[in-house]
Formats: sequence, C-alpha cells, structure tokens
Amino acid sequence: MVLNIVLRFLLEICVLMAFGYWGIQTGKGMFFKLLLGIGAPALFVVLWSMFGSPKATFPLNGIWHFMFEFVIFSLAVIALYAAGKTQLATTFAILIIINQILLSVFHQR
Repeated sequence: MVLNIVLRFLLEICVLMAFGYWGIQTGKGMFFKLLLGIGAPALFVVLWSMFGSPKATFPLNGIWHFMFEFVIFSLAVIALYAAGKTQLATTFAILIIINQILLSVFHQR
C-alpha cells in the first residue's frame, strides 16, 4: 500500500519539525534557540542516514532497527509534549502506531 509508505515519509519529516520546534521553544536567547532549533534536527538527519534509512551507512536489522525507530520517534513525541503541544504529540503518537501496524501487516519493512 503506497499510502502507508507516503505516511511513513511524512512522519519522518514531522520528526524533523518536532525536534526543530522543541529546540526553538526550549532555547533561552536567540543563539541557543537557533542552535537547538537547527542542531536537534541535524542530529536526527545524521543518525537516521547512518542507521535508519533504507540506504543507511550502517543499516540496522530486525529488532535493532525497530528499537532505533522506537527511540527516535518517541523522542519526537516527547519533544512535542515538552514544548507544550500535548494534543499534537498525542496525534503524532497515534499516527506512528497506526503506521507501524500497517508496515507489519503489509510487510513493508
């Protein structure tokens, strides 16, 4: 099901935005807002390209890949919650769970 793959990609983009929003909301002063707002998403991109993406430098398999994804996506949900966006964090978590279930059902791992 192509729509589930599209949803997965959009969720990955949302992780970037969640980390960026958290960084901007958390930082004290313009320098730290920019540092966290750019640095947190940049760290995600580096980690994802090294371990999580389909063309990862050091691809993880099986349970390790699932655990890596679980940690990254959970941190994004926590970041939204910590930034005061509880409803958005809840919606994001529900979409992640639905996507994970559909990935398993349609064997899209």
